[in-house]
This record gives sequence, structure tokens and C-alpha cells, in this order.
Amino acid sequence: MADPPMPATALPEESVWDYPRPPRLERFPFRLTVHHAGITLADSVGGFRVLETSHPPTYYIPQADIRMDLLRRNERRSLCEWKGQARYFDLVLEGRETEAIAWTYPKPVADFVPLADMLCFYASKVDRCTVDGVEVKAQAGDFYGGWLTPNLKGPFKGAAGTSGW
Repeated sequence: MADPPMPATALPEESVWDYPRPPRLERFPFRLTVHHAGITLADSVGGFRVLETSHPPTYYIPQADIRMDLLRRNERRSLCEWKGQARYFDLVLEGRETEAIAWTYPKPVADFVPLADMLCFYASKVDRCTVDGVEVKAQAGDFYGGWLTPNLKGPFKGAAGTSGW
């Protein structure tokens, strides 16, 4: 069964196949929000996005615009060939913990220095994320963490069987 169409947005239409490899970092002037369990975890117009061929964008939000009092850094780490070593945060809310809800690059490589200590949330691990007021869908597979908006054209990497793209 096909997913229902997403609502319209003011964002321009983009094909993820026009995004570059290696990825490009750009400032993002539209509003980004993250909500979970009735709480706004993040609300920002000071974000960045990373664009990479075949992937929906990943959005990075400054810690000043995030409820950091609800997040706890964990021991998980991963390595991105383009951005450097990532660290992860768990959400601790009302005695419940959601593991690895967001990640950051504390010391990114030169081309991605503006991302230092900004956080990117997995849309699949929270109740709601928005870009320019439009609710996003999570990128399939949860490895890349991209946010799908109705202005994006795919197909998108991440789902089963797409790792060889």
C-alpha cells in the first residue's frame, strides 16, 4: 500500500539525485522543530542541513535551541567518512529512556566545522519533527536519519535492498 501524499510546503522541489557526493553542508533558514511526549525538544531557525546523493537531508540544530536538560550523552560512537566521529544522545523523560535519539559531531572534519556540537535527531525516534511547519517522515532504515518532506523526489536510499546504490 502506498504512503498517503504529504502536505504541500513552501520549500522548493528537489531531487535527492541532484545532491552531491561527497555531501554538501548548507545553512538552513527555515524553522525546524522536534517534539516528543508533548514536549518541544528543539525549535530553531539557526540550523544547517547536509545534502548527499540519494538521501533526504539531515538537519542539525544548535544546542542553544534544544532542551539539552532532557538529553544525556551515551557511549555509542560511529564514523562518517565525510564528517568524522559521531557521538550519540539518549532522551531521558519521566523516568523513561529513548536510546540514541540524536547524534552530533563534536570535532567534525574541516568542511563540516559549522556542525560542531549541533545535534541531528532521528525522526523515527520522536513523535514529530517539522521542516517549515510541515511534518516529516523518517528515512527508511534508520541508518542515515534523513527527514523526508513533500518537496523531495526520490527514490531514497535506506530501505532494505538499497545499500548497494
